[in-house]
Amino acid sequence: MPDPRTVRDYIRTIADFPHEGIMFRDVTTLFADPRGFRMAIDQLLHPFAGQRIDKVVGLEARGFIIGGAIAHQLSLGFVPVRKKGKLPGAVIFEEYQLEYADAVVEIHDDAIAPGEPILLVDDLLATGGTAEAGIRLIERLGGEIVGCAFIVDLPELGGRARIEGMGLNVHTLCAFEGA
Repeated sequence: MPDPRTVRDYIRTIADFPHEGIMFRDVTTLFADPRGFRMAIDQLLHPFAGQRIDKVVGLEARGFIIGGAIAHQLSLGFVPVRKKGKLPGAVIFEEYQLEYADAVVEIHDDAIAPGEPILLVDDLLATGGTAEAGIRLIERLGGEIVGCAFIVDLPELGGRARIEGMGLNVHTLCAFEGA
């Protein structure tokens, strides 16, 4: 009998983490279940079937898990976008705003060749600030983003509209209200 669960069913919600009033959407429970994890990877890939993609870019940190699995499934290279100071060698960086602070992400300056089609992935799309910073890094290196894929969308925080406003395709597997 087929499993009637959806990707959303594998994700637990933890109230008041990391701060009071936050409903944290924990994808580690999804990653821990082999059926749920496989389902998520397959569904993230589905809309991009038949499209040329040369590399998968994952945003720190859970985007590394998803991106690595997708890159493996497609026999592609994987490129990490990391927090400042975590990558060795020459990097370019992008500053952006978080809810309560400024942040910086980096990518190796030779990670993407001009014209390479890129799929950007992460676990969760909230305000879209980190995703936008990653997109800007990819574009500065000349990469062409074919789409952005996320497991969870928090629509009330506006990230999807922000990324789609940049002219990019956004694919998510589930949404949660009440961030």
